[in-house]
Amino acid sequence: MLQQVSPAVITPIDPATGAVIDTVRVTTAEELGAKIALARDAQKDWAALMPVERGRILRRAADILRARNDELALLETRNTGKPIQETRAVDVLSGADCLEYYAGVAATIAGQHIDLGAGAFGYTRREPLGLVAGIGAWNYPLQIACWKAAPALACGNAMLFKPSEQTPLTAAKLEEVFREAGLPEGVFQVVQGYGDLGRALTEHRDIDKVSLTGSVPTGRAVMAAAGRNLKHVTLELGGKSPLIVFDDADIDNAVSGAMLANFYSSGQVCSNGTRVFVQRAVLSQFLDRLAARTAKLRIGDPLDPETQIGPLVSRAQMDLVLGHIERARGEGVRLVAGGRRLTEGALGQGFFVEPTIFEAADDSAAIVRDEVFGPVMTVLGFDTEDEVIARANDTEFGLAAGVFTQDITRAHRVVAQLDAGTCWINQYNVTPIELPFGGVKASGIGRENGLAAIEHYTRIKSVYVAMTPIDCPY
Repeated sequence: MLQQVSPAVITPIDPATGAVIDTVRVTTAEELGAKIALARDAQKDWAALMPVERGRILRRAADILRARNDELALLETRNTGKPIQETRAVDVLSGADCLEYYAGVAATIAGQHIDLGAGAFGYTRREPLGLVAGIGAWNYPLQIACWKAAPALACGNAMLFKPSEQTPLTAAKLEEVFREAGLPEGVFQVVQGYGDLGRALTEHRDIDKVSLTGSVPTGRAVMAAAGRNLKHVTLELGGKSPLIVFDDADIDNAVSGAMLANFYSSGQVCSNGTRVFVQRAVLSQFLDRLAARTAKLRIGDPLDPETQIGPLVSRAQMDLVLGHIERARGEGVRLVAGGRRLTEGALGQGFFVEPTIFEAADDSAAIVRDEVFGPVMTVLGFDTEDEVIARANDTEFGLAAGVFTQDITRAHRVVAQLDAGTCWINQYNVTPIELPFGGVKASGIGRENGLAAIEHYTRIKSVYVAMTPIDCPY
């Protein structure tokens, strides 16, 4: 039951200016109960629909997202602070790609036929779980909503989606898009609120699964609460991912990968390769080129198409990141570039932090161990392949990893030994919908995207069919 202890409204802000951009009413306990009842009723009819028709509706929704790309990208930029060049190219369109992919998958979801000899056969059915709760994070609000909704709906589930209270706006627009595409009322509904609403969704007996994108502490709390009712969970959590550069790598390409893996979206990406291990023979060369290119990054108004680095999402996140930077400096970690809050001119109204590079002598500093979630990269030298594999795996996290080398045999050999759910070779942070995405260890449970997601939004029913009379000994 939702115990209403939070404010009655959400006031999202523009991180570039600190100004309130909207007022969103919080879902009340009574409204939540009504939405859950509506969703459970609507889900039955949705699941009974021909899968190909479910796919057509998802495809129409994808087309509408693409048609509204500029409008939704602008809204996402104003609420998250991400540069408009990012949101126009990635945030909305990747959500549309996800809807389109599962639109095609919907009609292929099926069980198996099992031959049991002359006297019987068996088959399995893939059935929807029922009502799914999606809980989103603030760094990719619309994309995450699509990543959760598309497979859930393709499989015949209904979904209640709670966006982060910091970025509530584009998920509400997605509900509009689904309605315009012909999705029946109640099958996808957005609920707005704070942590108490997330807990209510997780604990509610009429919700069959929770899919969370968030922090490790939140993931542990969700799993514990869901466990009391033995409900399904998918958790996509944090990371402290390694990016390994061997001495035969294309250095400029590796620098590009490291910059994308740390500074894109102002570093607010869960899979970021924030521990950049560089083989010592090329360490100085790598650092020189990295520092030179970082100095040229354009920081400023995220609505300017030329801006490459925008603000952090909130004052609290900015203060957290600056705290990590100050602690690293206090521990004697060498600062290579950045390290300041930017306050010149209009930047002082927002939450801007310079892209920051540290060089650490070893793995003991907190900046090497802790997830920062900001534009902060730590570069570390290494000598041997075995050494860097051991150091890369020496973390509670296991979301992602990258390997840069021209030796394709070594690339596959190293990737096979890394404790990470998603790995890239000579690339970083590219997440095509066709590939499953998710982590191991404290970075999560389950997978999003790809055919693997179907496993997490369906249950299997086994059916035994007798073809001969029972041979009864009684």
